[in-house]
Amino acid sequence: MFAKRLMLISVLISLAMALHAVERLLPVPVPMPGVKLGLANTVTLVGVYILALPELVLLVVARTFLGSLFGGGMSAFFFSISGGLLSLVAMLLLVRLAGRFLSVPTISMAGAIFHNLGQLLAAALIVRTLGIIFYLPVLMLSAIVTGLATGIASRGALIFLRRAGYIRNSYGSF
Repeated sequence: MFAKRLMLISVLISLAMALHAVERLLPVPVPMPGVKLGLANTVTLVGVYILALPELVLLVVARTFLGSLFGGGMSAFFFSISGGLLSLVAMLLLVRLAGRFLSVPTISMAGAIFHNLGQLLAAALIVRTLGIIFYLPVLMLSAIVTGLATGIASRGALIFLRRAGYIRNSYGSF
């Protein structure tokens, strides 16, 4: 059983890295720092529904570390891990506490909002000022749009996985 779970996590990390690489090739629709589609977040959101907490943390840390290693460096890792872990906590809480009442795209939008908040807090720590709060409206608007898009993609993946028999027990409905 351990080998099967490890293989699943490895496949999810690989998929997240592939999506990260594809996203780096796409033109940025809004030329603002920190604004991106977040395709790899679809893998994290799917993981929230099918993985245990230690597996989820491994998924987020590994995909963030590898993504930063292949493009971005340590500062990108710091921003990404801050947003990724805060987003993970928010999505986990929403799925576990209100998954029956909230759709996957709604949970994805909340995750995107918390991801951007985590990155903004990391930036505030680095520059040692809350003066960058002016950037919050741009990040929140982009989080709603990108979170909706990745949420719709995640919902489709979850429905496919359930119909194919890969998901038996999960939180909430899709």
